[in-house]
Amino acid sequence: MEKRTYVDECCNVKKLNKAKIGELLRSGRMDNCRQVLDEVLDEVDFSGLKSLVLRLYICADIYIEIRSFVRELGVEDEEFIGRFGSVEDIENRLMTVEAAVDYLHDIVEQSIRWRSRKSHENGNFVVRDARRYIDENYMSSGLSLTSVAEAVGISPAYLSALFKRETGRNMSEYITGVRIDHSKELLCCTSKLIYEIAFEVGFQDYRYFSQIFKKCTGLTPRQFKNEANVCM
Repeated sequence: MEKRTYVDECCNVKKLNKAKIGELLRSGRMDNCRQVLDEVLDEVDFSGLKSLVLRLYICADIYIEIRSFVRELGVEDEEFIGRFGSVEDIENRLMTVEAAVDYLHDIVEQSIRWRSRKSHENGNFVVRDARRYIDENYMSSGLSLTSVAEAVGISPAYLSALFKRETGRNMSEYITGVRIDHSKELLCCTSKLIYEIAFEVGFQDYRYFSQIFKKCTGLTPRQFKNEANVCM
């Protein structure tokens, strides 16, 4: 096996994917956080680094990324440093590879707990952002729980539960309601054909749109349009 030099190890360190750490934190997912962190560490061959200095450098970079994230959440310095120490004084916690990995697992998991806590405390704001995103993107056929969750930065499962708790409705029901409301406006106020309106509000299947419209209003799109024209 070819012997690695310090220069080789330095090159590996430069591969640290801090963006992936940020994505993990914003996702709010506890179920795979250890796996994702381990993948990031494997990419820089963390367990194979002989240099304590380089290991500390990687840990400090991850620490700073996490500290920036939790500061945005509103976690106070006193709470964070009281638990994990400052970036200047964590060296003694990271003397071995095993200790360093345990420390990083701990800090990532706790940060996700803080994320979940803040999301719960500010659930109405998260749902507000989700509703705004839906209202601005209802015309996209790709709009879904997953895409909305990605836009507001939490996991789909958590957003689904949060949305139901705050509004009393499933997100799919809300999306459908927004689309039907906009289709009513188009049926009443434009001369567009019904299939054109279906596509414009995010339905790719005209027949499915008609079925959903009748389920929501008791009328087919054509019946609704005819009645609207009579009343005008």
